[in-house]
Amino acid sequence: MEIKDGSERAKEISFKCVQCGFSVTTLYIQYSPGNIRLMKCGNCKAIADEYIECELMILVIDLILHKIRAYRHLFYNRFSPETLHNECLLWKLSLGFLILDAYQMLVVCTTQDERSLPASFASFLGLSGKVLMGVFFGNLIFLGIILFGTRRFLNAKIGDSRCKHILLSILVSSYFKIFLIAMMVWEFPSSVVFIINMFVLSSNALALLVITDAVMIRCIWICFAAHAMKFLVTQGLGAYRKLVLW
Repeated sequence: MEIKDGSERAKEISFKCVQCGFSVTTLYIQYSPGNIRLMKCGNCKAIADEYIECELMILVIDLILHKIRAYRHLFYNRFSPETLHNECLLWKLSLGFLILDAYQMLVVCTTQDERSLPASFASFLGLSGKVLMGVFFGNLIFLGIILFGTRRFLNAKIGDSRCKHILLSILVSSYFKIFLIAMMVWEFPSSVVFIINMFVLSSNALALLVITDAVMIRCIWICFAAHAMKFLVTQGLGAYRKLVLW
């Protein structure tokens, strides 16, 4: 009987036990198609990754519930090195993130009259410029604080590969922004945006914790500072535009 290692990349990178975060070389052994045996962690002696046999919906539910083992499975055992170095995927995720961010700023920093069809082409250009500037500068500062805080307070080395891993984790852990699409169809109060942002903040902090193996409170403060500065920048640009127009 031929025994196959359940990982084609075991020689390139180690996996993580979703229970304790200990490095493991393989997650399962495949004896034949559909016949596998899950491996146990050498540290905690528990099944290293039970999500291998779970449906995708179970993983999604556990991500929404902020279970750390679901984040470990996603960022260490599901993403391959090819995924981390896939520039096309990063660009697609970044584009989707920025589009949702632009709509969020449009909801928070403008009035209902401003969001309606502009009275003139000049007002349309002014509104578009306000949103684009807010999204660009806000996310530039947001990402800068995340990277600086990770290096300064979490003592993590920031290289090219590490930056991509952190960027990917921040983009993926911002999945709660998808709920902004519902606001494009149904009418919701603007306070819903802040509720979504709180979930995004907590998800970003948990993703940063998993990536860096740091202290949770520091990850929360770094993400809180990044989100707060991003909010202040976007609000400041909106206030400056109104002052100039006045």
